[in-house]
Amino acid sequence: MLTRILHLGKQTGWLSLLLWLITIAPAQAHQLRVAVAQKISQVNIGTSTTAIVSDENGQKVGELQPQQGLIAKANNDQIAVGDARMSQLWVKPQQGGYIWIGDRWYRGAVQVISTGKKLIAINHVDLEQYLYSVLGAEMSTNFPAEALKAQAVAARTYALYRSQSTSQKLFDVDSTQSSQVYRGLSSEANTTQAAVNATVGQIVTYQGKPILAVFHSASGGHTENVEDIWSDRVPYLRGVPDYDLDTPGSLWSQTLTIDQLSKSLKINHIKSIVPDRTTQFGSVVSLKISGDTEKTLTGSQIRTLLKLRSLRFTIESTPDGFTFNGRGYGHALGLSQWGAYNLAQQGMKYSSILAHYYSGVELSKVGN
Repeated sequence: MLTRILHLGKQTGWLSLLLWLITIAPAQAHQLRVAVAQKISQVNIGTSTTAIVSDENGQKVGELQPQQGLIAKANNDQIAVGDARMSQLWVKPQQGGYIWIGDRWYRGAVQVISTGKKLIAINHVDLEQYLYSVLGAEMSTNFPAEALKAQAVAARTYALYRSQSTSQKLFDVDSTQSSQVYRGLSSEANTTQAAVNATVGQIVTYQGKPILAVFHSASGGHTENVEDIWSDRVPYLRGVPDYDLDTPGSLWSQTLTIDQLSKSLKINHIKSIVPDRTTQFGSVVSLKISGDTEKTLTGSQIRTLLKLRSLRFTIESTPDGFTFNGRGYGHALGLSQWGAYNLAQQGMKYSSILAHYYSGVELSKVGN
């Protein structure tokens, strides 16, 4: 039934990496559903070992051989794989093999679901193995071990927090910055595996429950209270002194011309951009733009529209436009990665780093 085949062996050149990545798998703690491709018309799927191919009922429809692949295509409300039609497709590598989804190798298995006339590819992967990749995608693999451990616990906590509220949804997290960046085997390293294995099952809790363990690159000297940036007050996301000064994320500057600003902000003849309200730590909450019309935008809106590094900036008029001089990189909530780097360099352990950036929390084990 599976007649459309794509040979992946020479195309990928990953055999040596696959052999390097074979490790003893951690205990199966928690299965995570990660959307690695959404709203797609087709997806290439391959395997490093023999894989079982089945439909939405768990009925086996074929096998996929090592270093070969299939093409799953959207076909009205179904998935077409050669001559076969189904609403869901599962490909599960055997004997600890890896799965090729789109353009990357991943651990675990893949589920492809038809969503109308498009497809979504979901990687089902053990939480601990998922973190091997997230650490390398979210933090430099060369960071001190204690900083990597802090990131591992934060990322594990965030994933678990999200998965507990997504039981009725198709997936728990996606693979982008809107959740946590996840790139499969390509972002794993010995250091990320070691940090995850050293903290296996550990999460940050507040009053016995996993916290929303958000993190960012650098705050520019002080993290924020969550209600000043987002909407609701959370007792563990409080502003605390950061230790990120003199790091790559601490200072930035970006100059934009009037034409660039007009196109991005949809206002012609811009004369002034003035912060209207800021937090006590310097993040812009809202600002007024004056041109042929007047408009008030939130700091988050203008950061997105202008692709600024953070909400902490001052604005300086130039002959051709405006310069944004800023501090920090990210939303300035929760764990500061560059702050963790400096604290780890000073000898602080990961548990203390987490306790600094998340107020009033405890370090717990999943399921305890």
